[in-house]
Amino acid sequence: MSASRTERLLNLLIALLNTKYGLSRAVLRQKVYHDAGDSDVAFGRMFERDKSELKRFGFDIETLLDHGFGSDDPASTRYRIGKESNRLPYVHLTPAEGTVLLLAAQLWERAALGSAAASALRKLQASGDLADVELPAGVQPRIKPAGQAFDDVIVAMNGQHPVSFGYRAASTGKDERRMVEPWGLGSRFGQWYLVGLDRGRNAKRFFRLSRMTSDVHVETGYHCEIPPGFDTRAELDTLNELPLQAAHLDVAEGRLLGLRKRAVSVTGATGAGGSQVGRDRLSVPFRDSELLAEELASYGPHVLVAGPPELRDAVIRRLEAAAAFASSPAVEVRFSGSGQAPRTRKRTSEDQLNRMLQLVPFLVHNQGLPIQEVADRFGVTREELVDDLKILICSGRPEGYPDDLFDIDWENEHVYIREHLELNRPIGFSVDEACALLTGLATLGGLPAQAGMSEDEQSGALESVTLKLTGAAGEAGRLAAAVAGPPVTPADAGAFDTITRAIQSGHQLRLRYLSRQRDSVSERDVDPFRLYSLDNTWYFEAYCHSKAGLRNFRLDRIEEIAPNGRPVSKSAGAEEGVPVKLYTPNDDDVVVVLQLTRQGVGLAHDYYADRTAALPDGGLLAEVRFGNADWLPMFVAQHGGAARILQPAELADASAAWVAAALAQYKQ
Repeated sequence: MSASRTERLLNLLIALLNTKYGLSRAVLRQKVYHDAGDSDVAFGRMFERDKSELKRFGFDIETLLDHGFGSDDPASTRYRIGKESNRLPYVHLTPAEGTVLLLAAQLWERAALGSAAASALRKLQASGDLADVELPAGVQPRIKPAGQAFDDVIVAMNGQHPVSFGYRAASTGKDERRMVEPWGLGSRFGQWYLVGLDRGRNAKRFFRLSRMTSDVHVETGYHCEIPPGFDTRAELDTLNELPLQAAHLDVAEGRLLGLRKRAVSVTGATGAGGSQVGRDRLSVPFRDSELLAEELASYGPHVLVAGPPELRDAVIRRLEAAAAFASSPAVEVRFSGSGQAPRTRKRTSEDQLNRMLQLVPFLVHNQGLPIQEVADRFGVTREELVDDLKILICSGRPEGYPDDLFDIDWENEHVYIREHLELNRPIGFSVDEACALLTGLATLGGLPAQAGMSEDEQSGALESVTLKLTGAAGEAGRLAAAVAGPPVTPADAGAFDTITRAIQSGHQLRLRYLSRQRDSVSERDVDPFRLYSLDNTWYFEAYCHSKAGLRNFRLDRIEEIAPNGRPVSKSAGAEEGVPVKLYTPNDDDVVVVLQLTRQGVGLAHDYYADRTAALPDGGLLAEVRFGNADWLPMFVAQHGGAARILQPAELADASAAWVAAALAQYKQ
């Protein structure tokens, strides 16, 4: 849609909402379409398209007929929209319900449904149904972004279209093209699965997103529907966990301490047990070859996979893809400006209309907010918000008098609205908005109690707010059962409780910590600030006294942790607030320019790119800060052809050499 069509649709909506007896086509053509001189046939097609667009936004357009005329006489037909059409029902939430809802929405902070969750929260705030609540101090669970494939499948399910993609079957190891009707998307055993009808086999199948070997293409020319009553969680519960296997790994002496701790047996570095001289033969239990291969590829020449063959092949495949990408022709590095990583898709005029339908009721219930704060709340620039406001003040009822227009003022940098033209209530939840909130609430079931609530109080709040939102969502909630998030229960409850108590009491902690990047164990005194998760992998952010800066620590790499008896230091900067990033910027960071394939564009979000630029093939240039340059070769190898370093040149060469040395082991 063009901006002019956005304005026209808004005027059409206002006209149909503000008429009691309906408006004829002739009146609408003159007052809304301004009788642009198009033929009757052209106008008729335009009007029907616009009606379809408003229906897609959920508005029910009533058709009224004058008595005594036939239904096929357009001159006698009038149209209107009931004032309660597609209005979000009132949903009063208690403070406890608001707290768990905010936790549920924040789960998707940087995942595919993040913008939908934020939009849904704005609608509740705009209706006055969501009190001003804050996240519980010190704890923020999140769902790990599942990559571009997740985004594409969500779009397909929302639009009821099949998807096609390349897929490497676990049973055969062959790469095949599949077309699938997507019924559900969920997490099981630490992996995301697509459940749906495989059209080529005419049978229900499960597909792991990590085994997709190409972009996911949404087949918009075809239609499909999710079967009634389909429950993705119930379907995934029927999957059996992969059998336990033993990986036989030759590891350089004294290296890879984390891998050694998981080994059930280690033979000496003298060639015994089949290992190479100067290496230890480790036997490490595993279930998922692709998951372990990602880790092992990152270790480069420090590990050689002796078996089983499937695991060995998976590691080699990743290394070969990384080497091929590194040796491909370089692209020009050019950024048009600065800013965070781009959205998953370009904004459209459709987005603008949807935003304006949220903006009006939000301003009604939040009078006098600074214009920049309003822009930040909606995730747009100040200039984009002003464009919205300019369209609004030129829109209104078809009579055209001053009182028939929106009355909005932002001259003093604060926004006030005095005439809302029946748009003072937010429109109902979209399918993805309802899905983001309801799926998030279902995911919180295993989270320890927060915000001073008991386990029973939190459980009761989760149940009651879920019932309220399910009723408010209506038909839009249909996708919620089709998406099943991963558990966010902390695996190490003891460390979680120790850190939680230290945050609440303001005391330091002493920990013994294994760093995978540095391949070493160290002891630290830290001031704990916040616990947060990516799925059920939990981290805590703290001021590290030995490093004199903010650091993030994984709970599953903590070997020992206990209070050291000292209060937190004021110099740690806790009063300045806690950064929300997993990777905290520092002055000594290395600035790296990455080239990402379309399958790897999500890494720009994961690593908080400072600047990005789209590439013609759907990939991305990303300027990213890394705290440890020594880790970059591991990063490139781990992502197996989805990312390569362009600048600095010496780091690009070092990464290519690392991958080449790892591959050379398998050719001896």
